[in-house]
Amino acid sequence: MEFRDYYATLGVNKGSTEKDIKQAFRKFARKHHPDLNPGDTKAEARFKEVNEAYEVLGDPAKRKKYDELGANWRMYEQAEAQGGPNPFTGRWQAGGGAAGARGGSGPRSMTPEEMAAMFGDAHPFSDFFTTFFGGEDPNRPGGRPGARGRARQRPGRDSEHEIDLTLQDAYNGTTQRLSLTHDGHVRTVDVRIPAGVNDGSRVRVAGEGEQGIGGAEAGDLFLRVRLQRHPDFERKGRDLHVKVTLPVATAVLGGEADVRSLAGKPVRLRVPPLTQNGQVFRLKGYGMPVLGHATEKGDLYARVDIELPTTISAEEREHYEALARLRASGAKAQPVA
Repeated sequence: MEFRDYYATLGVNKGSTEKDIKQAFRKFARKHHPDLNPGDTKAEARFKEVNEAYEVLGDPAKRKKYDELGANWRMYEQAEAQGGPNPFTGRWQAGGGAAGARGGSGPRSMTPEEMAAMFGDAHPFSDFFTTFFGGEDPNRPGGRPGARGRARQRPGRDSEHEIDLTLQDAYNGTTQRLSLTHDGHVRTVDVRIPAGVNDGSRVRVAGEGEQGIGGAEAGDLFLRVRLQRHPDFERKGRDLHVKVTLPVATAVLGGEADVRSLAGKPVRLRVPPLTQNGQVFRLKGYGMPVLGHATEKGDLYARVDIELPTTISAEEREHYEALARLRASGAKAQPVA
């Protein structure tokens, strides 16, 4: 049984921090992941080595056990096989737990069933790992017969993915069809996105996460919403903001204007005389739906953008000139009825 240097496997040293070890693991796991290297047996073997190393070094208790045993593992194994005194009395013993510890035990070892469920039936872990971290082995003195035959239940873990939505989809609610892969099999599932979701909202899809082991329940899938920018509307919480363009005459004399909305049809706005550029009007109840209360909505705020003419006719020029002379003479504008 060859001693395996887990620090060398991850390219770190004994003084490395937990953060350093985690970063190294992620780097190598991404590089050698079987999904990114289809058919590459060397990459698959390397991926399993990296996982084995992180299974030990990523767990403070297992790392301590590994550091204490080091290259002396053979002395430990021989003493255990002969049933003699343990040369590591008071230190970590195979299977988890410290000899002579009062009350409680060390970290739980990974069972063979859990290893097989995680990495398949190819028994990817080295003999060194199995001896010291692999739990009960019916072929080892003291191991319980039939231990490998009884798979333990383990619920599936939750998973999370991002999903892009338009603001219109967030306003109305929508159904998204997703392709999910379980054990190499792809299937589709329709997910209902409720009205009112915001950027960063999480939508739970029950039972669509990682599959459980031994008949245990599957985990859940969480979809994190990422809202796309809208060319016309700006969302602030449950409220919407939009520009409304007014001709000069309407701004001065008053009138009506249509304001765009996400409801599907414009909202009629009554414009008072002498409305100023940049003035904001509140249209109650035309904003975003409140998540979980679709009938309750925020407000729509319309900001006035006065449109100046780019061309004028000769008659219009005469009127503007007359208006200019009138304003220059200091004539006071009469109140509008």
